[in-house]
Amino acid sequence: MTWRRPAAAVALLLIGACVTTRLGVPVEEPIRVIGAPAPAADSAPKAAAAAPEDVPRDEAPDFRREGDRDVRVALSTSATSPGVAATGAWRLFDDREGVLLRGRPGEAWTLEQRAGQLRAVRSDGYASAWRLAPLVLRADRADDMVLFNGKRYRGVLRFFPAQDGVGVMVVNVLAVEQYLRGVVPLEIGGGRVASEQAAVEAQAVAARSYTWVRLAAAGGTAARHADYDVAAGTSDQVYGGAEAERAFGDAAVASTAGLVLKYGGRTVDAPYSASCGGETASPDEVWRTGGAAYLRRVSDRIPGTQRYYCDPAPRFAWTRTIESADLDAALRQYLRNYVHVPAAGPGHATAVVVDGRTPSGRVAQLRIETDAGRFMLRGNDVRYVLRPPGGEILNSTYFSVEPETGAGGALRRLIIRGNGWGHGIGMCQWGAIGRARAGQDVRTILRTYYPGTELGPAS
Repeated sequence: MTWRRPAAAVALLLIGACVTTRLGVPVEEPIRVIGAPAPAADSAPKAAAAAPEDVPRDEAPDFRREGDRDVRVALSTSATSPGVAATGAWRLFDDREGVLLRGRPGEAWTLEQRAGQLRAVRSDGYASAWRLAPLVLRADRADDMVLFNGKRYRGVLRFFPAQDGVGVMVVNVLAVEQYLRGVVPLEIGGGRVASEQAAVEAQAVAARSYTWVRLAAAGGTAARHADYDVAAGTSDQVYGGAEAERAFGDAAVASTAGLVLKYGGRTVDAPYSASCGGETASPDEVWRTGGAAYLRRVSDRIPGTQRYYCDPAPRFAWTRTIESADLDAALRQYLRNYVHVPAAGPGHATAVVVDGRTPSGRVAQLRIETDAGRFMLRGNDVRYVLRPPGGEILNSTYFSVEPETGAGGALRRLIIRGNGWGHGIGMCQWGAIGRARAGQDVRTILRTYYPGTELGPAS
């Protein structure tokens, strides 16, 4: 999850290895279609694919209708032929809310786009008519789930043409509390135990606050796309749908239901990261933004000791080595995204120097010297440049550099020693876990990392 300001998008964060095994859903009975419009000449089904027989009429379904305050989650902004279905009977509605397809659980259809229109195609080649977006998939019963590429999601699925002109944008629309059930276990990580539940509750409140600030229907100002409020990956909050739900996360969401962090009576953005490395940072130390009264530097030191609440974190202290050739490749690939680079390229790196630190000890500015010139990187931008080409970004900006040189003083490799994982602003997730283990409750944890805030109902 990344704290987003109205002005810009910002950094990544996770905790531990926030990866959940997503279980496949078994294929069941084949789908049937009712009342499908006659396809246009250029979209006619294959000769071998017979149109499915009509399904007898029945009582009106109890499918879920989207609410004004639902959260819209982009599961994919450009999926190639996404597979869609539901765990029970389902219907696909066109842009005029007419039933385009009516199906049974099991046999998945795929979505295609052409020139801004969408259609559904069955595995044997039978296709619906092309329709304008959005298409909406709703399960006939509110307690059934919709399926995207075999994975279960609560709520409904909306489909739009992707901006690349080829793929399909897939958006899950569901209630905020249901969304959080698929976020909290992935963001706080692992199978948390009873002694850590206060940290899980703090995570639920922070994630809920982050979400409410971004709800366009609730007056949020951070929404950056007309068709969704948040993405399902690390650019916002990691969301895994029903596959990610766990009992400890469900309990935390339920026990804090509807509660958000407020400052001066307003719901606040609540950034968090995996491990602060010993001390959190203020926003202006890391991001190109001003500060916030409730986001101040907080020490994670355990009183009376030389230890920290977050020191059990897997990346509380870390070392990364970048060979000279990899550093040059990284500069060629990433540097021009953050500073001006000559048309001939950034050249060969000869030195990397920390050129200033922030009040919390993080790198304020990094100077990279090459045979083509000198380049200055600021704050969080450093993390996206000092990495192997195509590799993971640097863990944090809380580090020192140790250059190793060879014959004639040439740079051979760069050894980076650091602390923490993530941007370090707001709640330290491993610090929250350590505080919960020490007996602190959810209110104490939140007051510590977001000074001056109070819990209140989302509105």
